[in-house]
Amino acid sequence: MDRKESWLIKMELKNNEEVNRHNRSLRETFRQLVEHKYFQPIVIGIILLNGLIIVTETYLTGNSLLIAIDKIIVWIFVIELIIKLIGLGFRGYFLDRWNIFDFSIVVASLVFYSTPFVSVLRLIRVLRLIRMIPAIPALRKIIDSLMKSIPALTGILGLSILLFSIYAIIGTTFFSDVLPYEFFGSFHTALFTLMQVVTFESWASQVARPIINEVPWAWVYFVSFIIIGALVILNLVVAVILSYLGQDDDAKREEQMERLYKENQELKQDIQEIKEMLMERNNRVNQ
Repeated sequence: MDRKESWLIKMELKNNEEVNRHNRSLRETFRQLVEHKYFQPIVIGIILLNGLIIVTETYLTGNSLLIAIDKIIVWIFVIELIIKLIGLGFRGYFLDRWNIFDFSIVVASLVFYSTPFVSVLRLIRVLRLIRMIPAIPALRKIIDSLMKSIPALTGILGLSILLFSIYAIIGTTFFSDVLPYEFFGSFHTALFTLMQVVTFESWASQVARPIINEVPWAWVYFVSFIIIGALVILNLVVAVILSYLGQDDDAKREEQMERLYKENQELKQDIQEIKEMLMERNNRVNQ
C-alpha cells in the first residue's frame, strides 16, 4: 500500500467518524427535545385541540377552516413522530407499545386523508384522542394495569359465562310463557335480559315484578342472581383490577428499598475501610 492509498483511507475514516459524531449529536439534540418538560404538555394541548376541532365539526360540517386546521394538526403529529424516531432511535421507539399505537394512528391518518373513505377517516380522527392515554402518566398507568389484569380476569369471565348460562336456561324454562318473547323467549334473549338485570336498569318494574305476579317464587331467582352476579362477581373484577393497580407502586417501592439497601451496604464498606486505614496509621505512629 503506497502513501497515497494510506492517506485516502485515513481521510475516509476521518469523514466517517465526523458523520457518526454529527449523527450522535443530532440524535442527542432530538432526545433532549423529546425529554424536555414542555414537550409532552404541548402534545397534550394539540390532542385536546384536535378533539375540539372534531366536536366543532359536528355542528359545522364541511367548514373549510376546520378542515385546514385538522390537516395542520395531522402534519404536526407527523413532525412529532419524526422527532421521536430520531431522538429515541427505531429500536428505542418501537420498544414501547404505546409508540406503536401512535405510529399506526398517524400513518393511518395520512393514508386515509386522500381516500374517499370518509367514515374510516372520521374513525381515525376520533382514535387520535386515544393518544391522550400514553401522554398522561395516570391514564397510562390505569390502562397498563387493566391489560396486565386480563389473564387473571379470564377465570372470573368463565365463571360469569357459566352463571349467566345457568340462569338463562332456568329463565327460558320457567318464564318463557309469562313475558313476551324478547325477555325469556330464547337463550340469547334471556342472556340479554339478565344483562339488563345485572345493570339494575328497569329490571324490577319491567322484568321482575310482572314475573313475580305470575310465579311467586321468582323473587328467589332474581335476588340470588343479583347477589351472585352483580354484587359478588363484579366486586371480584374490581378487586383484581385494584390489586394490579397497586402492584406497580409496590414494585417501585421495593426497587427503591433495594437501591437504598445497596447504598447503605456500600457506605458501611467505605466506613470499614476508613477505620482500617486509621487503625493502620495509628499502629505505624505507635511503632
